[in-house]
Amino acid sequence: MHVADFDFDLPDELIAQFPPALRGGSRLLHVEASGMLHDRRFCDLPALLRADDLLVMNDTRVIKARLFGHKESGGKVELLVERVLDERDALAFIRASHAPRPGSWIRLADDAALEVLARQDDLTRLRFPRPVLDVLEQLGQLPLPPYIEHAPTADDEARYQTVYANAPGAVAAPTAGLHFDAAMLEGLRAQGVRTAQVTLHVGAGTFQPVRVDAIADHKMHSERYTIPDAAVAAIAETRARGGRVVAVGTTSLRALEAAAHAGKLHAGSGETDIFITPGYRFRVVDALVTNFHLPKSTLLMLVSAFAGLDAIRAAYAHAVREHYRFFSYGDAMFLEKRPPE
Repeated sequence: MHVADFDFDLPDELIAQFPPALRGGSRLLHVEASGMLHDRRFCDLPALLRADDLLVMNDTRVIKARLFGHKESGGKVELLVERVLDERDALAFIRASHAPRPGSWIRLADDAALEVLARQDDLTRLRFPRPVLDVLEQLGQLPLPPYIEHAPTADDEARYQTVYANAPGAVAAPTAGLHFDAAMLEGLRAQGVRTAQVTLHVGAGTFQPVRVDAIADHKMHSERYTIPDAAVAAIAETRARGGRVVAVGTTSLRALEAAAHAGKLHAGSGETDIFITPGYRFRVVDALVTNFHLPKSTLLMLVSAFAGLDAIRAAYAHAVREHYRFFSYGDAMFLEKRPPE
């Protein structure tokens, strides 16, 4: 298949620049396994779930990964921390007129100095003078996606984070989870829907365009994930009760499918560069809550694999006609898995 198979026209005015007034205030496009479409509100989600279904959520927390500083020469530098490696080391994308050389230093706003250690492909390894997460929390800026045009505000710091965020490490939010508030989660548990948490630290590579024509030639970026024993047990119990495993977001789905890639779901941590495209056989997930994704993106390829390419094309065309809001702060979809042919 080719990248052009996953293109669609999207008017700029449909790209959501701000979240809705309230969590859960978005629209929800329900795509049945048959491809039938239903226009709903996100507050209708409980009616689409059954007792004994399991919601699997990504509990990663977005860090303030964008930093600004100066090279020793005085030139301006913008940093986007891609991954925290240990207490004081991190990998970052660097934007500067000339890339700083290994052995040089970058000064931040409070005169803290970052040591440039080494280049690693498109990334640079940096050493921080004190714990990385402390520096980012003090001096960093929330890394809003490139299609959101305003500078991050205090409201973004609250709303570009799920209510169940716990494990710091993501540079982009698992955006399907942004729709849930505490009241909805409590109500779902009361109706017999259970929840489990996994962690996948979303990297900046999620916004990188696919630069090849044939999708088989694309190399996915790698991300760190953790599947707790409790999540594996909850999934086994859900299967035994006849419930469905419903992934909240493509990141939760990727973590689960990566951990089951050998055939059986295992707890533990690892790196995944799993690339899910049409033809993939899903081993764990039965339904998916997700936002609308960018044209030609790997996430659009993933949902096309899950619900069927024709069904996704029809759903996206419908969403454009009906003026749904797209991307991170936009509306949501509830996708039922297409049965195998």
